[in-house]
Amino acid sequence: MADIVTEVLDAEPPDAYREEPSPAAAVPGIKRFDDAVDRVFDRLRGNAVADRVFYGASAVGDFSLVWQIAAVIRALRGHEREAIRLSASLGVESAFINLGVKSLFRRTRPHRIEHATRKLRQPRSSSFPSGHATSAFMAATLLSAGRPRSRWLWFPLAAVVASSRVHVRIHHGSDVAAGALVGWGMGRLVRKIWRI
Repeated sequence: MADIVTEVLDAEPPDAYREEPSPAAAVPGIKRFDDAVDRVFDRLRGNAVADRVFYGASAVGDFSLVWQIAAVIRALRGHEREAIRLSASLGVESAFINLGVKSLFRRTRPHRIEHATRKLRQPRSSSFPSGHATSAFMAATLLSAGRPRSRWLWFPLAAVVASSRVHVRIHHGSDVAAGALVGWGMGRLVRKIWRI
């Protein structure tokens, strides 16, 4: 499944992704929100520490790597079923978002110029919603299930991974906000299905 998702993400994008204006441009409230979020990150961009944190978080969020590592750690600690559930849920989330939801939208990604030198992978799919945000918040919701105190670790980490996509100019703020909400909802749904 991961190979199929990777092929779709790396496929040459339709012209609509490159040429068509973002639907958000026609919605003043969303554009104002995106511009306000971008101005906040403009204060951090160029700061060596912030750039290192956010570019690093964006890289380890690719293909849910950081969350799959968390699943392996859970398995090594004797929680194999929890680890399998997390990995399987991330696979379903990736397919649903990348092959399903994103195909319903034709939102262009923010213009960026610095990523070629930083070697960040530039997805070719629609910008909306952020897959990093959906996987991050779904994983945080699952990893903190039954461990209320652990949410102080997982949700801040999810927020850093998700918001890194705005910092590196691969997503708009509204892409990340929507992705976080969808990811949290998917995590809650998985918890309800598995009664955890």
